[in-house]
Amino acid sequence: MYEAALEPINVGGIEIPNRIVRAPHGTRLSGDALIAYHVARAKGGVGMSTVSATSVHPSAPGDIPLWRDECKVFLNKLADASHQHGMKMFHQIYHPGAGYAEAANAPIHWSASEIPNPMAGVVPVAISKAQIDDLVEHFAAAARRIRDAGMDGVDIHASSGYLIHEFLSPALNQREDDYGGNPENRMRLLIEVIDAVRSEVGDSGFAVGVRLPNDDYVPGGLTPDLVRDIAQIVDPLVDYVSLHMGAYWRFHKLIAPSDDPLGVEMSANNVIRSAITKPVMVTGRIMTMDHANHIVSSGEADMVSMVRALLADPELVNKARRGEEHRIRPCIGSNMGCVGRLMSGQSLSCVVNVAAAMETKHTHEPETPTATPKTILVVGGGPAGLEFARTAALRGHKVQLHEATKALGGQVNMASDAPHRGDIGAITHWLADELEYLQVDVRLNSLVDAESIQAAQPDAVVLATGTRPRSDGFQVSSPGAAIPGHDLAHVHNSWDLFGHGDPVDVTSPAVVFDDTGSFEAISVADVLLQAGASVTMISRFKDIGENVPFPPVTVGAARERLMDSDFDFIGGHYLREIGAREVDIGVLFTQRVRTIPAKTVILVTHNEPNRELAKALEGADIEVHQIGDIQGRNNIRNAIHSAALLGRAI
Repeated sequence: MYEAALEPINVGGIEIPNRIVRAPHGTRLSGDALIAYHVARAKGGVGMSTVSATSVHPSAPGDIPLWRDECKVFLNKLADASHQHGMKMFHQIYHPGAGYAEAANAPIHWSASEIPNPMAGVVPVAISKAQIDDLVEHFAAAARRIRDAGMDGVDIHASSGYLIHEFLSPALNQREDDYGGNPENRMRLLIEVIDAVRSEVGDSGFAVGVRLPNDDYVPGGLTPDLVRDIAQIVDPLVDYVSLHMGAYWRFHKLIAPSDDPLGVEMSANNVIRSAITKPVMVTGRIMTMDHANHIVSSGEADMVSMVRALLADPELVNKARRGEEHRIRPCIGSNMGCVGRLMSGQSLSCVVNVAAAMETKHTHEPETPTATPKTILVVGGGPAGLEFARTAALRGHKVQLHEATKALGGQVNMASDAPHRGDIGAITHWLADELEYLQVDVRLNSLVDAESIQAAQPDAVVLATGTRPRSDGFQVSSPGAAIPGHDLAHVHNSWDLFGHGDPVDVTSPAVVFDDTGSFEAISVADVLLQAGASVTMISRFKDIGENVPFPPVTVGAARERLMDSDFDFIGGHYLREIGAREVDIGVLFTQRVRTIPAKTVILVTHNEPNRELAKALEGADIEVHQIGDIQGRNNIRNAIHSAALLGRAI
């Protein structure tokens, strides 16, 4: 099974043991933590991994100084650690151009022309011919150092809106010298870099590849047809071509969220593929071994990068090889734990895998059996209760899980039923299957109270009882007073709309009030639009989904979808009053009042944690723990991580 994906491939004289690879991506890790991160995937059977894009030049300094020989010590350690498990180790080299954040003491940003990158907002300088020559020499020297350190190849980054991409793009390159104007001139820097690197490292035993954008979504920029012409010229000069979509003008296309279809980049890739004779690497919402195997066996690509899927489960390849694909922990594609956190200045993580990018602190699965097995009663079958029950059972505890409703999954069931959100349900389905595999005692339609818990005499109780919508008209902007009109018949909460409360007769126009800045209000708007209503979202936040980690990559696709519908958004307002056919909204601490027509109103406000059982057990002679939303942190990452950590510690 998966024969095509598991077949070795030779790339520039380097034998890669299988076709499942990892394209470069940021981690904010360094030293032993970065090595441990890559080694976990090497142990899991990945064929090749690539260190994230690293600047070759001191004009854009980074964590690994590829412009100095001292970088070789770390790279050699990384290469040796990965090779022990059979994984080949490449390194992506680049100059970020205008595409990195400003800093007080940073050098002036370089670019092809004086065009700001939309994320950085810095007006760069168009680099001179002397600077270009110096940069090309630095690319070659960096590649040599990487080779000398024992790495297996370099990936020349000419995509994602960075410097070489800025030269390639007809929209971003407005030069009038030999490096601008016609396509041949715009390619000149890339060709010079490839030639210099090749001259420095030789023709065999060290692979030289290039990453090209398949479609950059910069208005007036590179299209698949234009990139096909570039690829045809580059193909004879390199050992492989990596294709990747997007730039910062449309950030979510760089790392497509679950709103986008699986294999979202393949249609653009297929335009370019026929122009390339060398091995082709692809990426973009390829989440299962079955999908990856189909891409390789059909000839659409030769190598498949599965970065986020391998964040969720670094053992993906080995599990598939053993015929245990049903035990692969799924990626849910939210981007909230990985790139969303990275771009918010936090460390890399994964919503569903507590060990991701924490390999120096946690193993992928708990490896230490409990020395004192306990009988543990878990209340609540949402993601927190399920994750804890699985982790504790793996360590040898006897677990009994009680869920008050007829199905496991908790609020994830509502979220995954919303349009474009089905992927999120994969994790709770998988966790439920894991409990069945581990023979955990799961009891549905099972209400428990303090008396029944005490009668059962467990050694410990874990409360994962979640939250419920408030019904008192609360909003954060005016916490001391209920929203006037919150109790009218046409006013509902999101659970009602999702079919888990009072029935909602959707009548247009509809208003969604977003008091949390989460994805919940987006899903409410999707449901209302699907029902045929005209929708206005009112939010106390300035933008849609503002509290979601780094909205451009997590909420961007949803925002485009909503704005392409009968939808409007008004940010920075609160609800002054709800009337029979309208709502009055205002800006806090001003007299501003606007009236918005509304025959259906959905309030998305902070839920209240279900803490009654916890209070009832106070003072009882029993060990009690609380995990997930009952802690007042309403997000799935906290639910799974708090549960996993408790399961490993108890």
